[in-house]
Amino acid sequence: MTENIVWHHQKVTRADRAAPKNQSPCLLWFTGLSGSGKSTIANALDVALYDRGYHTFLLDGDNVRHGLNKDLGFSDDDRIENIRRIGEVSKLFTDAGLIVLSAFISPFTSDRRLVRNLFPAGEFIEVFMDTPLETCERRDPKGLYEKARAGKIKHFTGIDSPYEVPERPEVRLDTSTMSVEECVERLIRYLLDRQLIFSPPQSLQR
Repeated sequence: MTENIVWHHQKVTRADRAAPKNQSPCLLWFTGLSGSGKSTIANALDVALYDRGYHTFLLDGDNVRHGLNKDLGFSDDDRIENIRRIGEVSKLFTDAGLIVLSAFISPFTSDRRLVRNLFPAGEFIEVFMDTPLETCERRDPKGLYEKARAGKIKHFTGIDSPYEVPERPEVRLDTSTMSVEECVERLIRYLLDRQLIFSPPQSLQR
């Protein structure tokens, strides 16, 4: 029920908050199969941006499910709600002028579109971790594929639940052929080319 709720407009805008940080607010949305490198690359980019003096925040799928979304399971409905909540939280962080990095499998096109539609044009950057299933399953860093193949985990993306491949992601990375450093370099170049980050003053370099 929202008929008695009125939006309160703040005098300090997201652009005001971002300007002193030498950046424009945006969301890099890392999507891909488990084991594709989402968290690894998002963490490496987070460090690289922080070391250059930018202001970021990283949201990781497993971490969020320990708190904000610990009441959600892995049914299709719960996955949809998981992504909806993350989209709203990401928008709040960008309203604070931050560069947000979100690492979630987010297997459904409609859910990713829902989040994209929360943001002004150019501020939602879909980063598709286009790493082959065979590579992800071979890595199996959490032992989840083995459990899914054994029937111990149901609704596991890539095994008995579908992953809908992004049609036109802003950035496509394949960690079976690209190093962590190459992926980070590609992403930083994208942010610079789109003028989402600017060269910070030398005094801000860490």
